[in-house]
Amino acid sequence: MSTPARSRPDAPLWAWLAVGALGYLALPWYAIQDANGLTRVAGVFGDPVTANGLVQALVHGRAWLLAGVLGLALAAVGTLQGPGRRQAMLLLAGAALGVGGLAASGFAIGARGWSFEFLQAAASPLAIGQPGIGWGGFVVLASLVVLGAFGLARWGFFRGDLFVSAAVVGCGTLLALFIVFPVLKALGAAFLTEDGGFAPTLLWERVAGERNFGLGCLTGGPRCGVAWNTLFLGLMTAASTTLLGTLMALMAERSSRRMGGALNVVAMLPIITPPFVVGLGLILLFGRAGIVNQLLEWGFGITPTRWFYGWFGVWVAQTFAFTPIAFMIMRGVVQGIAPSLEEAAQTLRASPRQTFMTVTLPLLKPGLANAFLVGFIESMADFGNPIVVGGQFSVLSTEIFFAIVGAQYDQGRAASLAWLLTLFALGVFALQRWLLRRQSFTTVSGKGDAGVPMPLPASIRRLVHGIALPWMAFTLLVYLFAFAGGFVQTWGRDYTLTLAHFRTAFALEWGEFGLVWAGTAWNSFFTTIKLAAISAPMTATLGLLIAWLLARTQFRGQGAFEFAALLAFAIPGTVLGVSYILAFNVPPVELTGTGLIIVLCFLFRNLPVGVRAGTAAFKQLDASLDEASLMLRASSVQTLRHVVLPLLKPALVAALVYSFVRAITTVSAVIFLVTAENELATTYIIGRVGNGDYGVALAYCTVLILLMSVATALIQWLVGERRLGRRRAGATGATPPGAPA
Repeated sequence: MSTPARSRPDAPLWAWLAVGALGYLALPWYAIQDANGLTRVAGVFGDPVTANGLVQALVHGRAWLLAGVLGLALAAVGTLQGPGRRQAMLLLAGAALGVGGLAASGFAIGARGWSFEFLQAAASPLAIGQPGIGWGGFVVLASLVVLGAFGLARWGFFRGDLFVSAAVVGCGTLLALFIVFPVLKALGAAFLTEDGGFAPTLLWERVAGERNFGLGCLTGGPRCGVAWNTLFLGLMTAASTTLLGTLMALMAERSSRRMGGALNVVAMLPIITPPFVVGLGLILLFGRAGIVNQLLEWGFGITPTRWFYGWFGVWVAQTFAFTPIAFMIMRGVVQGIAPSLEEAAQTLRASPRQTFMTVTLPLLKPGLANAFLVGFIESMADFGNPIVVGGQFSVLSTEIFFAIVGAQYDQGRAASLAWLLTLFALGVFALQRWLLRRQSFTTVSGKGDAGVPMPLPASIRRLVHGIALPWMAFTLLVYLFAFAGGFVQTWGRDYTLTLAHFRTAFALEWGEFGLVWAGTAWNSFFTTIKLAAISAPMTATLGLLIAWLLARTQFRGQGAFEFAALLAFAIPGTVLGVSYILAFNVPPVELTGTGLIIVLCFLFRNLPVGVRAGTAAFKQLDASLDEASLMLRASSVQTLRHVVLPLLKPALVAALVYSFVRAITTVSAVIFLVTAENELATTYIIGRVGNGDYGVALAYCTVLILLMSVATALIQWLVGERRLGRRRAGATGATPPGAPA
């Protein structure tokens, strides 16, 4: 820790004790929910609805809340002891008493008294129950968790670093509460019979069937099982997105700097667009009545068919959707390669092609592995593209959706299929860890590097341009057809240009009391922007913090910690949304119907991209940078702020951009969480599409794309670029070794 912290080693402990006291005295203990899931900080000494925790316990008969008071008191006694094992024991005991007592009472006591039948039979009825926890209870529990983490540090864990210990325990608690707990609650249904009985063999009976693992497509049958379909599609999508993302990153950083701006715009189009826009554009091109089929019929007499619908159409749509993620990950990795390594190889008479194949390409391995993993998991969890262009090609995500919302309403089958997705993701995750084991890819160290990045060899440059440029042109073509629908009267019948669809959605009028937001889309628009703006910085911060903990610290359970952070991608958005409803619909955490549950869903659904982007970037940063800062008596917080964070700007931009635009464009994860007060842009658009009003839907999509383009540019401008002290090619007459003078 820094010098001030060493002179006052217990200052953080007293600060968190004060936070706990504040939670008990100044905030309502239980949630008083409005449309945004916030509580009114008023009347904390009043009635049983708004009172603080202490008044609830002493005046209103909820004595079980005193467990937190006793826990804080025990931690305060430990703090008075000074650093040492005795203090650690008291801090851990206080945290265990407070958190354990409050959590146990929270799950055991609901709004009508005891929550479980065996408690109702064994104990006398309660005079009063309790609703869901509010901000007061949350603040107290957070302080107890942090004090417990401080106790672990005082015991000797995490090298005695209070910040690292609190970060690991705090992040682990959040992952357990908002990812592991709801997912396990939903997946547990795989072992439950229709009458609620427990049957351990039921999972195998539901999974091991011809519908899931059939090989009919290999033996002359009509189709393969949905599990094989999902695995095949995931591998295909991961390979194509990783390849295209890498080629675009190389073109942006090592080929043509003049095309950098245009490349950024084109590469970002699929990620800042609601997923059904891409599907609609592809259908207008390749559908039965699409342009391509019409040309084939006109030129060659080929009867139009539905050839595009199936695995090929889903693969193309997913490649459109997920290539930008790979591009953002790989661009940061390409930027981080030290030119001095390439110059050293060329000084030893290696040709540019040899240098690229033996130096540059191997150093891209962490990014390639991370991009492949993210592409594979995104493909498995994708719902929108298979439902739009999949036709008869079934995958696990759509099977789960129909099992939940279809006529069968078989939650057990949905949970069983979700188990398969989790196991597939775990297998690819383990394979990635095995491939990258015991290998070092550090390229950014504490030493200066004024080298010039090596331009791509001519043969590699031709390959990059030959694949990436046509793909970019294809992207523009798809969006040209999709967006035209917002500016014509009726697509397919009346192509008269009009702005009527935009006026319907975003009309402004001047009324008696001033400006009136008369358009039907304004409410969902403002709600979406607000919730996305809240969740994006939280997602980026938590993701990069977890990446730093995984890359720079060692602790027991680190593998489980990382898997929990990535688990949200392995679960389809529909299942995650249903999991949140099941887990957070009753006390102790009652969030259903609020804006807060949507923010949390955004945060933890998009968290893995921040973690993977940060992990890839950290593999390129020499640990000696952190060590040098700590040796100069800087704290872990100061090292993160002044040394590590400036070198992580590409990863920070990737996390901020992706989490913001994904929050705006997501569908499946929030479709069950929205309400009339918290309608989102995507649910509004889906409603319009369901009513056949494609013009208004596409007009809204156009506005969203413009908005997210501006937001992306603003984020990149505010964060800035990483400065590595390197020269640019052509600066001060510099010429890379081996290049013609």
